[in-house]
Amino acid sequence: MEVLLFATPHDYLSTIAFGLLGLLIGSFLNVVIYRLPKIYLREVDNFVAEQRKEALPHQDKFNLMLPRSACPHCGHQITAMENIPVISYLVIGGKCTGCKAKISIRYPLIEALTALLSAAMIWHFGSGVAGVGAVVFVWFLIAMTFIDIDHKLLLDDLTLSLMWIGLLVNFNGNFVPLKDAVLGACAGYLSLWSVYWAYKLLTGKEGFGYGDFKLLAALGAWMGWTVLPVIILLSCCVGAAIGITQILISRMGWGKETGWSTEMSFGPYLTGAGLIALIWGKDIVNIYLSSNQWLAISH
Repeated sequence: MEVLLFATPHDYLSTIAFGLLGLLIGSFLNVVIYRLPKIYLREVDNFVAEQRKEALPHQDKFNLMLPRSACPHCGHQITAMENIPVISYLVIGGKCTGCKAKISIRYPLIEALTALLSAAMIWHFGSGVAGVGAVVFVWFLIAMTFIDIDHKLLLDDLTLSLMWIGLLVNFNGNFVPLKDAVLGACAGYLSLWSVYWAYKLLTGKEGFGYGDFKLLAALGAWMGWTVLPVIILLSCCVGAAIGITQILISRMGWGKETGWSTEMSFGPYLTGAGLIALIWGKDIVNIYLSSNQWLAISH
């Protein structure tokens, strides 16, 4: 176990182990993506009803563990053998064993994506604190991305937790010095907050949600303030790439299968940019600074 947890980058054994772990976590992330927004909305409904002195509309137990996962069409409870990541989907042919209703292909895709990115983080960073931290970072990004796609929500439970974890991971400077991480969290929040209010004062419309501020603050806590311009620039590039992909998916008729629509919040662009920046952000900043120095010398 110690070998797996403290392996250097490019270690095959730890990479495979965390890839397999990623499959299991991916299955859990499917539950988080589906249930966490519902938990939030149920709490809002109950709060509103309580303020109005009305009966609470949601009194049944509903969390990440209960009730057990079941087919939304026939109520068939998912058994352990039907819940093996990716494999179960292939074995049962992507259909409910109770009513034969089609199961979205997005579930095994999220499991496979989580496994792939978890393995990639360990391969790149090793399985020390930085590598394990990067894996947790990826898990949060996946959950936030698909929740934002589905509900246009970036929940505080995820964004603020990711920010605090980033500060803790950088307590000993695993990615950036703690001072840069704190400044990154502050600058990340205030930058989009300033744009939000400037845009609202000029147009009377809201350009961002408050969740976007907190997400960029979380990314700043992980990577420091110097990488924030790179993240914002990359988010525009990721947005263009996702937009083109969505148009192609829509034209192929796959939109309903994947759960993607041609309208999307800014959150998925930030998460995609954050993932790229975690791996190559410092290199991009160094290349930019080196090119500026070369231009200054040549002139």
